[in-house]
Amino acid sequence: MMHGHPQICLFQPEIPQNAGSIARLVAATQSRLHLVRPLGFSTDDRNLRRPGLDYWPFVDLELHENFETLAEQFQGRMAFFSKTATKYYTQMPASTDLLIFGRETSGLPPDFKERFGAEHFYRIPMWHPGVRSLNLANSASIVLYHQLEARYRGRYDDSRQD
Repeated sequence: MMHGHPQICLFQPEIPQNAGSIARLVAATQSRLHLVRPLGFSTDDRNLRRPGLDYWPFVDLELHENFETLAEQFQGRMAFFSKTATKYYTQMPASTDLLIFGRETSGLPPDFKERFGAEHFYRIPMWHPGVRSLNLANSASIVLYHQLEARYRGRYDDSRQD
């Protein structure tokens, strides 16, 4: 993990392909991925491994038995993502270190807003009323790159020649 980069937490993820795509995202950005159990798949699942291709050796992954111990490490520096939030992800403080996404089918537990504060909940806008939600991996990508840009505005160090 690159010091200072935001980290992603998937709270009880259910779809291995999403977690695999997000693993590839964190490898590319040198961020850390936290998975909170129970998982809807095995960490040996080929559907988890395949989207990450051969990048798994570069994934900084931590597994957690519960969310509470992880939350204690990031008090005041967490952002939760929910389609029911009123604030947009672009309003998140640049100092936010942990980006938390819920289960694909049910999101985050309802009591999280009360426990951690509704002011730490954000959403990604969607304009079509018939679309319920974005794919989890797409959402994580949008938010992580926004947070990296907010944190390092104009100071990217990409020495690769494309």
